[in-house]
Amino acid sequence: MGVARYYKNDKDAIEKVVLPSGIEIKPHYGPRDLAEVGFDYETDLGDPGTFPFTRSLHPGGYRTRAWTTRQYSGFGTSAETNERFKLLIDHGQTGLNVAFDLPTQMGYDSDHPRAEGEVGRVGMAVDSLRDFEIAFDGIDLHRIGSGLTINAVASIMLAMYQALAEKKGFEITRISATPQNDILKEIIGRGAWVFPVEPAVDLVGDVIEYSAQNLPRCNPVSVCGYHLRESGATPAQEIGYAFMIAFAYVDNVVARGVEPEPTVSRFSFNFNIFGNLWEQVAKFRAARKLWAKLLRERYGVENKKALFLRGLFGGGGYGLTKAQPENNIVRGAYYGLAAALGGAQTTALCSFDEAYTIPTPHSALLSLRTLQLLMDEIGLRDTVDPLAGSYFIETLTKQMEAKILEEMAEIEDYGGMVKAVSDGFVQRKVSRQAYEFERGVQSGELVKVGVNKYVDEGTTEDVQLHEYAGESAETQLQALAELRRTRNDREVASCLKKLEAAARNKDNVMPALVECCRAYCTVGEMAEVFRDVYGEMKEPSIF
Repeated sequence: MGVARYYKNDKDAIEKVVLPSGIEIKPHYGPRDLAEVGFDYETDLGDPGTFPFTRSLHPGGYRTRAWTTRQYSGFGTSAETNERFKLLIDHGQTGLNVAFDLPTQMGYDSDHPRAEGEVGRVGMAVDSLRDFEIAFDGIDLHRIGSGLTINAVASIMLAMYQALAEKKGFEITRISATPQNDILKEIIGRGAWVFPVEPAVDLVGDVIEYSAQNLPRCNPVSVCGYHLRESGATPAQEIGYAFMIAFAYVDNVVARGVEPEPTVSRFSFNFNIFGNLWEQVAKFRAARKLWAKLLRERYGVENKKALFLRGLFGGGGYGLTKAQPENNIVRGAYYGLAAALGGAQTTALCSFDEAYTIPTPHSALLSLRTLQLLMDEIGLRDTVDPLAGSYFIETLTKQMEAKILEEMAEIEDYGGMVKAVSDGFVQRKVSRQAYEFERGVQSGELVKVGVNKYVDEGTTEDVQLHEYAGESAETQLQALAELRRTRNDREVASCLKKLEAAARNKDNVMPALVECCRAYCTVGEMAEVFRDVYGEMKEPSIF
């Protein structure tokens, strides 16, 4: 994983370059290289906005519509998060991407013993609909779409978002929310899982099925190759594994009798950027083409818009360094450049101080301005897919396509992604690669500027730390106690009983969750129902 390997035969001359995906880069490229990989303009490239969408989803590219900026934000209480949301929107951000604290992600209320010391630390604390009412106060949900970056309890958060919209008078057919809701990558890459694999995937299916019927502008799942990459996957594995995860979710709802075409039309993806610029651009171009081709082949999807690979390309957190943190500003600009050259619809950048802390308002705005500079000053909206036709880029895109298919075939041969994750097969593979990457950085074989090359000895890093605010946690606990005191306990008990019945009967739980949220049931209470019915996951050994 990580950065390209440069093999040198003396101090300056580069003898060989091998990308993390295993593709060796030649010193130069020409027409013969395109012939060797079987490149054909019509089938591999085509005009912008035409199948297979390698160049762009839309004929005019960014000339007709700039990419959406959606910086990841949220911390402390809902009131503090509301302030940050409004700051970013006031400075030109066009969407929200909500961070939740660890207790919320794990389905615990803020007063649970396991939540102590973590309430609001690395995201917004959410205990009930009351917190959403505060966090989204003054925000037009018809105009601003929201990413809800949460997985194990994503069904609860989307139900809460619907309940919020209804209470605030917004039409649920017009609101746009994207719960991350990708539990398979969570098990592989982050560890914020709660329930066993099969019922957890069924919960993802419930959200997809319900959204197709009731929330037509919501994206019910954002498949996150991003976290697979951060966990040790190569760029080719990032795309291949993400597609296999997406197919597992599609298969789940198709088995219920849901048509695949309207289902996949609302899927979105979250992909990572760090490392070699050319590999990132080729990865995105190959992914867009492959997604369209595979949907046609596997599921018979024909509607043009249903074939679009939509999503957020950005971040690059694993590429950031604590050493010489201001270098991360430059890295972020190149990551944004890769996203734009790769045809992102939405992008966000990790701020330069994220290797240390939650971003300050200053660093968050600097990341936003970086994207706006690329959009409005640098010329990336001038023409569609400016690298198209490059002997190098087109050859590399074809090679990347082949590598992605190889990675997918390995998972298919194993028995599919659900089995591969349940057995720990994917986890073992990416963990080993992450270990080898770290060894390469430590030895200097893999170059990281400021870490193992061009190191400034004896310098100190001037980064403003976001200190944990104990008073924010106390405010959250007081608000939760007041909620429990003032809500209708009989209504809460009735709603939770209906939720339990839906879960045990294997009915779609979303209608019952919406009722629970309206009654101000807490996240912990709803998640506890699922724990009682489904049990908790036991992680497979990966060693």
